[in-house]
Order: sequence, then structure tokens, then C-alpha cells
Amino acid sequence: MRPCSLHIVKTLQLVEEMIALADQGDSDREDNGCGILFGVLRDSAFKLKKLAENEKHNHIRKGWWSDEETQEFTKTLKNSDGG
Repeated sequence: MRPCSLHIVKTLQLVEEMIALADQGDSDREDNGCGILFGVLRDSAFKLKKLAENEKHNHIRKGWWSDEETQEFTKTLKNSDGG
């Protein structure tokens, strides 16, 4: 897999973590300031996700994207994180 495609995979994983953190933070918040912070985090994650997915589709169209390589890379990342 091309390095530029690997960065897109990492970005998509990162936005999922951002969304999960925003959801948990919003659920645990105790004041409005935290609500604003986690709302901005969630909005930013969805904007990044849209950009990354659009770029992924561009790479697919160009023939630069392999789902098999993506799955193997994702497995490797999960194993290195202890997941």
C-alpha cells in the first residue's frame, strides 16, 4: 500500500477515536465549557472523516487502494496497540 494511502487509513482510525472521546467527554461533562470543547472535537472529527473518505475514493479510482492491504495494515496496527 502506498504511504499516502496508509496515512488516510490512520486518519480514519484517528477520527473514530476522536468521535468516541467526544461522546464520552460529552456524557461525563460537568459544565458548558466542556460541552463546547467536545462539540468542537466531534464536528472536527466529522469534517476530517469526510475529507479522508473523499481522498480514499480518489485513491480507489486511481487504482492506488487495496482493501486487502488495508485489512492487513489495520490488523498490524491493532496488534501493535495490544487490541
